[in-house]
Amino acid sequence: MKTTGDYILKRMRKAEKGAAFTAKDFLDLAGYEAAKKSLGRLADTGTLRRILRGVYDFPAYSPVKKGPATPRPDAVAHAIARAHGWTLIPTGETALNLLGLSTQVPAQWQYCSNGPTKCYQWPGGNVLLKHCAGRQTSGLSSKTILIVQALKALGRDAVTDEVLGFLRHRLTVTECRQAVSETRHLPIWMQSAIKCLAEKEGTHA
Repeated sequence: MKTTGDYILKRMRKAEKGAAFTAKDFLDLAGYEAAKKSLGRLADTGTLRRILRGVYDFPAYSPVKKGPATPRPDAVAHAIARAHGWTLIPTGETALNLLGLSTQVPAQWQYCSNGPTKCYQWPGGNVLLKHCAGRQTSGLSSKTILIVQALKALGRDAVTDEVLGFLRHRLTVTECRQAVSETRHLPIWMQSAIKCLAEKEGTHA
């Protein structure tokens, strides 16, 4: 007979590599306390990895490390946010990294959040969730938010044709058009840059 832990483990194995979870991600399978205990038991046996108190992942294999891959800070941040019902907005180097505009791994992954300001640390990982009003990004889709934050991090003078060309190949036609319609209240230079993404050929379907 399958246990709650079996069902939890099955779902985690099917998830995107590097995804992180808390007990609240499994409330459709069991009550909170039962899910929490199952995750704890799986971590105690080494089947799962406990990243932070209450946050777990099923570590992917890293050929480079020849062992478990390092926990993904972005996955940890979103697991924490889901557990509390917070909205996350990647900022600065975090936004640039997630869009592929920077290969530099941030020393601290930073996000604006409607929750309290708090830093979460574990060996090799550092995530800061900073309370922000987020007026400029309210009502935007997650991809549009990422684009806006990346442009803000780069600054007006650094948004070159090369940058726009790179973004164009990372976005779908629908995402570009949605970004245009959602950002009419932003500074003119941001609107112009985003409009260029939708107007140029080469955006994939």
